[in-house]
Amino acid sequence: MDETDRKILNIIQTDFPVAAEPFKVLGEKVGISDDEALERIRKLKKDGIIRRIGAVFDSGKLGFASTLCAARVPKKKIKEFVDIVNSYPGVTHNYRRNHEYNVWFTFIAPTEVEIEKSLKEISDKTGVSDILNMPAKRKFKIDASFEL
Repeated sequence: MDETDRKILNIIQTDFPVAAEPFKVLGEKVGISDDEALERIRKLKKDGIIRRIGAVFDSGKLGFASTLCAARVPKKKIKEFVDIVNSYPGVTHNYRRNHEYNVWFTFIAPTEVEIEKSLKEISDKTGVSDILNMPAKRKFKIDASFEL
């Protein structure tokens, strides 16, 4: 990764160009062609430096409900549990923790009732009944970016 890659990463974290030709705009900002900008992003993705490029919305301002969930999942059921949780389109993050509640995930849905319904379905499908639903009472941050 060179200085141009770092410049690209700094820009796309918080200011990805919303334009008909975003890679042309990006390339102009860092002094390269649109083809080179796109190729560099493809390489950064292939190398695992970029996981995804997408918008981050404030779900609450859009009228959606969101929650952080923690589940106590027996080790032998973790893969099945994670696969089922990940099949729900409202799941945005899912990770293991070294804790008695060993699988944590965030869930967004149109309503809190939808979240509760989905968590019940997950429990019914997996047999895991100890799933905590912890809706945010106060938001501390919406974004994380890293100066490279």
